[in-house]
Amino acid sequence: MLPIRTSSIFRSRWTALLWAGGIIWSAVEFTGSSRDGQPAQDAATTDASGADVDAAQMKQAEKLLEQFGK
Repeated sequence: MLPIRTSSIFRSRWTALLWAGGIIWSAVEFTGSSRDGQPAQDAATTDASGADVDAAQMKQAEKLLEQFGK
C-alpha cells in the first residue's frame, strides 16, 4: 500500500518525479548492480536438472524448435 493516494501522484510534477525516482531506485535495488563498474557476468545456461548446457546441445534444441514450428 502506498503512503500517498495514487490519484494525487500525478497532480504535481515534483511528486511524479519523486514517485518515478522511487520506482527506478526499487528496480536497481531488486536487480542489483555491479559494484566495481564492470558489467555483470551472465549466468551459465543450464537445463531443467541444473546441469550445464554446451553449444552442441543448444544447436540440437534450436533444430528441434525449428522443426516444431513448421
